[in-house]
Amino acid sequence: MLKHKLVDESTIKEYSPVILAYIGDAVFELVVRTHIVAGGNRKVKDIHHDTVELVKAESQARVIRQIFDELDQNEQDIVKRGRNAKSTPPKHADLVDYRMSTGFEALLGYLYLKGDEERLIYLVDKAMDVECDNDGDAGLYADEAPSP
Repeated sequence: MLKHKLVDESTIKEYSPVILAYIGDAVFELVVRTHIVAGGNRKVKDIHHDTVELVKAESQARVIRQIFDELDQNEQDIVKRGRNAKSTPPKHADLVDYRMSTGFEALLGYLYLKGDEERLIYLVDKAMDVECDNDGDAGLYADEAPSP
């Protein structure tokens, strides 16, 4: 994963959940793109299509609904802050799905900024498992599965 200056948890908690979602969106897209590209050489059009399917609000909302109970209380609070944040959804997105996906992205942004790469990858791996619908794909790093 990209290395960056870590942000202490007390500072991160002062950030707007929209800012956390902003960075979380970028991190999620990068990890998904990396996963898809690592699967083998394909046409960019096909890679893009598969990426969009995994990172769209509807997919992220489905993921966070399925893994929410596995999150610790702090992580659930971050998701709720993101879900309740004021932001304007795209015209094509369902409002409820958009809000839920913002919560998921806020959590990923929080984990990335504080440097908890292990937990971040674990949750993204869970997301990939949910969205790949158990098609035999072991996920990003199947041997890494830390608990919350």
